[in-house]
Amino acid sequence: MEWALSSVNPLTISLTVGFVLLILNFLKGKKSGDRPPGPKGIPIFGSMFQLGDLPHQTMYHWSKTYGPLLWLNLGQVNTMIVQNASTAAELFKKHDVPFADRKVPDALTAYNFNAGSLGMNTFGGHWRVLRRLCSMEFLVNKRMNETTELRMRLMHDMIRWIEEDSKTSLAQGGTGAVQLSRFLFLMAFNLVGNLMLSRDLLDAKDPEGKEFFDCMNVILELAGTPNIADFFPALKLIDPLGMKRNMIRNMTRTMKISSKFVQERLDNRKAGKFQEKKDFLDVLLEYEGDGKDGPDRMTEHNVNIVIMEMFFAGSETTRFPLAHRVVHLTIATLVQAFDWDLGAGVKPEHIEMQERLGLTLRKKNPLKITRHNEPIRPRACLSPASPFIMSLLLVCLSLSWHGLPLHQQHRH
Repeated sequence: MEWALSSVNPLTISLTVGFVLLILNFLKGKKSGDRPPGPKGIPIFGSMFQLGDLPHQTMYHWSKTYGPLLWLNLGQVNTMIVQNASTAAELFKKHDVPFADRKVPDALTAYNFNAGSLGMNTFGGHWRVLRRLCSMEFLVNKRMNETTELRMRLMHDMIRWIEEDSKTSLAQGGTGAVQLSRFLFLMAFNLVGNLMLSRDLLDAKDPEGKEFFDCMNVILELAGTPNIADFFPALKLIDPLGMKRNMIRNMTRTMKISSKFVQERLDNRKAGKFQEKKDFLDVLLEYEGDGKDGPDRMTEHNVNIVIMEMFFAGSETTRFPLAHRVVHLTIATLVQAFDWDLGAGVKPEHIEMQERLGLTLRKKNPLKITRHNEPIRPRACLSPASPFIMSLLLVCLSLSWHGLPLHQQHRH
């Protein structure tokens, strides 16, 4: 029978080529020298399939067998795990520079994001400049202390958005459920927006805000999802899971939104319109290097990346000075503005707390809270049940960036 190229399944070709590349990559591996102990693993794949769904727990149990230093072969990537504070301190004290860089997931090389990012950049002049600018001009205590009135205004906006969304749901025959994560994101996003750009950027009814929120969640999900190409570098050209393509698609949309802010400021500066008080965008645009360490100027592309990264970090995992001021105020505002309940027949001890791994640790099953059926009575102080409610909301707040549906009833 005559063999025809058209009869060959493209998937078969891809798998064959990928398998050959894996074998070649495996055969090129260097012989191990003096390394810490660790599980043996299996050929080619190493210990990938031994980690389970919660690798941090698996590695903790391994530490009891192999000690605080653990060596893992994850595909073609050699990984040393340090699980002891004193060992980590000694390691980074004596070998800080060799271990200063962070392994960049292939998905985060989209748009050359890692080269302009603070969190994913290699240790060097550009990284040192970004770190210095952020630590001295952005998330510093002095700037945080100047945001008291701003934080209160944003809290009031968040409460108003939650109430409006709930009323709209009820008017349309719904249950009045609201997605608290969306409003917390909008509040945090606008807080960072005022620190960076001196303006509110998104509104609860703004479709662009929802688009940015959706893309943000996808990007964070992709950044924390294991990718076979990260463990077998030869597969990066193929991108078998399509994660980098998906990242490019979503990052294109977020970059388009963030670039509007930069272009608007550039146009204003060209027209002679300058801010009375400089914000972080002005700092980035006016930066001039000394010719010795770091770039001479920040390119528009790098400015866009830094802005996008600050919004990612600021709305997903705020730096401590900012989080310290916002978390307590947010919990108190939610407790005083709404009555919350776990729902009929659900007791605190029945709350399921299983985890699932990602860029951040999340609940496997979302926490759901429903409103009280009893009439709401005004009170000047917190009820005896409030410590539990506050603890519950603290957990909810830390997890609410990930789409936890909540029900609410406003306190009149």
